[in-house]
Amino acid sequence: MIELIPAIDMIEGKCVRLTQGDYQTRKVYNEDPLEVAKQFEDHGIRRLHMVDLDGAKAGHIVNYKMLEKVAGHTGLTIDFGGGLKRDEDLRIAFDCGAQMVTGGSIAVKNPDSFLSWLKQYGSERIILGADAKDRKIAVNGWEEGTALDLIPFISDYQEKGIRKIICTDIGRDGMLQGPAVDLYKEIQEQVPDIYLIASGGVSSIADIERLAEAGIPAVIFGKAIYEGRIRLEELEQFSN
Repeated sequence: MIELIPAIDMIEGKCVRLTQGDYQTRKVYNEDPLEVAKQFEDHGIRRLHMVDLDGAKAGHIVNYKMLEKVAGHTGLTIDFGGGLKRDEDLRIAFDCGAQMVTGGSIAVKNPDSFLSWLKQYGSERIILGADAKDRKIAVNGWEEGTALDLIPFISDYQEKGIRKIICTDIGRDGMLQGPAVDLYKEIQEQVPDIYLIASGGVSSIADIERLAEAGIPAVIFGKAIYEGRIRLEELEQFSN
């Protein structure tokens, strides 16, 4: 059964969504992320992906108080990302209740630090963020492209001990046009044994079912819920 991981993206402590990572497209869906998280939990969800968009821009953790609030008032297993660049950022995230953290930009720009986190905390708690546009890795809140090819990047980190990755197809994120199923299948074929969390483009329950049928272990989604394309009740079938 595919693992469902709804996303709460935060700016100024509010639940927002962007389109293709563009901060100018931000739309506030709820003033209180805790209220949203509780709704997810009430419908059988066990995991939550929280993204500190302010942190991604600032280069350090910002919305840790909201992380602490959600972790303290729900039983959700939370992975947290966005702007985690320093050892202190990780300490704050874990102290505030995150069970896992996601590192993307740092894995590109400061791999030694990222690998030291992997060694210190282990592969169950450190997730590789592999955000890509046209199969090239992008960093810094997707505002900066690189020449790194997506699949070799993932493969290299698997060889170094990474077991979980979140792969976001930036071109599809927030577009509600369906996920890049073929890309995810290719990643699984070329990098076997990786726990692949697909992200970007989910527009309906049918999209989640397609990913499940393709054997993708987990999926992150957000805008489809907030825009009413997926009803919370529809998610319950995956948690039985």
